[in-house]
Amino acid sequence: MELQKVSTEGDDDDSTNSLDDTYQEKASQFTAEVDDDDDRESHKFLANGMMDKKKRYEEEYHPGHTSFGMSVFNLSNAIMGSGILGLSFAMANTGIVLFSILLLGVAILSLYSVHLLLMTAKEGGSLIYEKLGERAFGWPGKMAAFVSITMQNIGAMSSYLFIVKYELPEVIRAFMGLEEISNAWYMNGNVLVVIVTIAIILPLSLLKNLGYLGYTSGFSLSCMVFFVCVLIYKKTQLPCPLPFFYDTPSNLSSNASGPLALHNASAPALGFSPARGAPLHGPPSPEDVEEMCTPKYFVFNSQTSYTVPILAFAFVCHPEVLPIYSELKNRSRKQMQMVSNLSIAAMLVMYFLSALFGYLTFYENVEAELLHTFTRVYTSDTLLLLVRVAVLTAVTLTVPIVLFPVSTPPANQGSDPPPPSG
Repeated sequence: MELQKVSTEGDDDDSTNSLDDTYQEKASQFTAEVDDDDDRESHKFLANGMMDKKKRYEEEYHPGHTSFGMSVFNLSNAIMGSGILGLSFAMANTGIVLFSILLLGVAILSLYSVHLLLMTAKEGGSLIYEKLGERAFGWPGKMAAFVSITMQNIGAMSSYLFIVKYELPEVIRAFMGLEEISNAWYMNGNVLVVIVTIAIILPLSLLKNLGYLGYTSGFSLSCMVFFVCVLIYKKTQLPCPLPFFYDTPSNLSSNASGPLALHNASAPALGFSPARGAPLHGPPSPEDVEEMCTPKYFVFNSQTSYTVPILAFAFVCHPEVLPIYSELKNRSRKQMQMVSNLSIAAMLVMYFLSALFGYLTFYENVEAELLHTFTRVYTSDTLLLLVRVAVLTAVTLTVPIVLFPVSTPPANQGSDPPPPSG
């Protein structure tokens, strides 16, 4: 059977023609140029196939409603995790220069991996991870994508809830002025995690539009900006070396001057407490003071290997990239790449500032959890209490973004519109 006089002009259409125009034009060509009954039946079959394909496309494609700015907030919030509290420890065990090289390298690799992910979505014709896995490897690929995303999100969510469990009772104790955590139910970390999950995380996770989560993401980011600002401020207030590592704080008074000079009564006045669990040393020599308060640029020690996971997972946001892309208003691959570039660049600056000023405050004495290091220095401090509340708020509001890829049905995630023929 042969189709006579089939025009190929439609293949040269301008790329700005819509998908509907392409279907209508090809259908009209078949109607006008096929004469006999057999060919009409063939035309009917082909046209129905094209209409079925268009119908499937219309059912799968959902336009986005989230603005560019809200998408940046959401992706930045997905990037920023609890690992920011350990970056100062990573810098202390790698050095400023080596840390900067590693952090920048991870950021560049993350940007490139997002680029590859967007290219894969374009070639696969879908913005749903499970469908991409299915089209690449069939049913095993679909299940592999689902399991990997679910496990990654459960791990991230667990780390956030772990912070809530152990930090929230301390915050409540400080607000109530208690010396120790009591056995009351409202001081039980397990009970508090359940309350926070049901009252805050669950309602936000049930939202079907990422645009609404953009507001909570923006507030979460503002909390972390406050955290970085307090770090910078505390660096100007705390002397080096800190007196709580030594038997007699007064021995440092001869080596300090100006507002940072410490005397016997200055430590209690500033809210210092002896270092809990840290060894006390004798009066340091001037050479020791200079060595302890000099930043290191390259460091290799037994703890350096522990910094690799902290940096490797600093920019993990890939499970949220395609859902955010599917919700982006007037979406295009170029626009989503701009969202990724801006988000990763903003987090790169925030990560570097938090790591740098945390390290320059405590140097080699910084611990794996930066807030815990401050609790060893201050018996009570209102500003640090507010920082704890800000960090708790930030990690709590990050969980709904992390859960969005697994809590939203695939039908609500949309797909990328294929380009017009031509």
